[in-house]
Amino acid sequence: MSSMSSRFTDESRLGISGKVIAQCAAEGRAALIAYLPVGYPTVDQSLEAFRALSDGVGVDLVEIGIPYSDPVLDGLVIQHATTKALRRGVRTRDAFRAAQAVAESGCTPLVMTYWNLIEQYGPDEFARDFRAAGGAGVITPDLTPDEAEVWTAATDKHGLDRIFLVAPSSTDDRIASTMAACRGWVYATSVMGVTGTRTTTSSAAPIIADRAKAADHLLPVGIGLGVSNGDQAAEVATYADAVIVGSALLRCLDSDGADMPGDLEKLRALVDELAEGVRRGQA
Repeated sequence: MSSMSSRFTDESRLGISGKVIAQCAAEGRAALIAYLPVGYPTVDQSLEAFRALSDGVGVDLVEIGIPYSDPVLDGLVIQHATTKALRRGVRTRDAFRAAQAVAESGCTPLVMTYWNLIEQYGPDEFARDFRAAGGAGVITPDLTPDEAEVWTAATDKHGLDRIFLVAPSSTDDRIASTMAACRGWVYATSVMGVTGTRTTTSSAAPIIADRAKAADHLLPVGIGLGVSNGDQAAEVATYADAVIVGSALLRCLDSDGADMPGDLEKLRALVDELAEGVRRGQA
């Protein structure tokens, strides 16, 4: 077992998704987490894309994004896709279909969603239905732990992981309290601002990863925002427990469904490159 995996000794805090990351660490590598929104190009085509993420070597965890009318934290690539998905009638319940598709393909599904959508659906009902569909955990980028009493109760009741976010601007006390409220892992944003691919990874990424590990070394740390190729994935894998990729994968679906077979081939090729990268990063 690698020295990284020896950190993860509290299984009750790892939950479902954290155990997947710990298993990757035991293999001597970082986990690869993929994000795609449900409903783009269409709901059925997005289910094809979610299944394709598990082809070949595949990813370890899948973030299912739920389109929202006010995506203030999303970059332009994701905003454009989710706006189209909303116009085409995507609904919150479609995320449960996506979770079932991901789980049936042998991968572990997560949801990333703005809190308002959970609140409208009903926190207890959302946690219940997502878990019943095979979901493992929920990332809530705009919900802070000190405002999450209802959500904490719902996720505890239904056995879902809670993944909150920390950022370079977070104080040490805030990082510690946020990680204490998480179950599964913590999502560390490596840059200030919205999501999206970048030509280089952020210089703040290793700093926020180290600060998070210093605050709570028992919880895995995932780094997101900006990774777009295998070399960047390899770089981030040298200091993060999980590498998160979103906009670069979504760009593979740029035909807007007109050439779905070709788009899925591009998607699989990029996943292969990223999977090789996370393994190279820990070699």
